[in-house]
Amino acid sequence: MSTLRQLLSWGSETLEKAEVPDSGQDAWMLMEEVFGIEKSYYFLHGTDKIDLDVQKRYEEMIRDRAKRIPVQYLTGKAWFMGYEFLVNSSVLIPRFDTEVLVEETIKHIMPGCRLLDVCTGSGCILLSLLEECKGRISAATGVDISKDALQVAIANRNRMGLTADFRESDLFSDVEGVYDVIVSNPPYIATKELEGLMPEVREHEPILALDGMEDGLYFYREIVAQAGEYLEQGGWLCFEIGYDQGEALKEMMTEAGYGQVKIIKDLAGLDRVAIGQKNNNWNEF
Repeated sequence: MSTLRQLLSWGSETLEKAEVPDSGQDAWMLMEEVFGIEKSYYFLHGTDKIDLDVQKRYEEMIRDRAKRIPVQYLTGKAWFMGYEFLVNSSVLIPRFDTEVLVEETIKHIMPGCRLLDVCTGSGCILLSLLEECKGRISAATGVDISKDALQVAIANRNRMGLTADFRESDLFSDVEGVYDVIVSNPPYIATKELEGLMPEVREHEPILALDGMEDGLYFYREIVAQAGEYLEQGGWLCFEIGYDQGEALKEMMTEAGYGQVKIIKDLAGLDRVAIGQKNNNWNEF
């Protein structure tokens, strides 16, 4: 039987040997999850003996993390925009970088807004916008090609007590009506770059949500070409983009007739969001 201190030390060392980034932080996060404790408790009771069954559960999670399974999949939870979301291997883990997309989209949500989220995944973008813009969104719809991802989104919606319609759709194939804002974080990694991703991403997150085909721009082309049919005049199309895709998206959206096209950078100074407005110059394809 070990103490909390001994177990945390073992966890950190095990993850470090497995070359897991932030090994000490991850070992602590898993201890928080398994034991349900905060650091204040740990400092006061670090030398206390712990229950063997709980110890075995912690050791099992550490071994799984050493296999490069993401912490969020082990705990089943991830934080985004200050909200806790349920996640599993059917959905991408919400990223801090994506908060830039939410923050930029908020600026274009007016009272009575009809909102569509394409490639919704866990629903974290749509549901965060509903929370942040309470009273301004009259209808919210999230679509995804993955039934398993939609089950996660529905669970998050129900857990948060929000009203949103989630439906299976290959981009716009089953979308009806028009919207004032369409937001999307589509797959945008070029196929040839997938092999170079971190093991946590490459081996455990859904490839369906990552692979943007040959040049990473396939889904942008499809959405840009189709979105105008579902956007109200004056409506906004808002994307998350890759760090090197800003110019391509600006050109693509401008050529399609979107106005006020802008590329917004993240805190690291990298291209992160592309937005454009449907105006009188929008071209029907």
